[in-house]
Amino acid sequence: MATFAVQYTYIDDADRMAAHRPEHREHLAELHREGTLLLSGPLGDGPGALLIVVADSAEEALATLDGDPFKRERIIVDRSAREWTVVIGQLPGA
Repeated sequence: MATFAVQYTYIDDADRMAAHRPEHREHLAELHREGTLLLSGPLGDGPGALLIVVADSAEEALATLDGDPFKRERIIVDRSAREWTVVIGQLPGA
């Protein structure tokens, strides 16, 4: 297993995001309880987020997140996953 940094870019529609945020966060919380999602949170430079995921490949990391209600509702307009090697510090669950 490797660690992947997944970046989401969202639509610029705060009301639509707010309507689906509880379900989105519950889905991510379930992945966190399973140990697949280590960290998640919004980015401060525009509508987007960074998620740290454990998977065997970038494709698997994205597939793990396919059930995200924000994806279903087309709130996520772009996603990318890149393998991330932690050199200093320690991630929870990694």
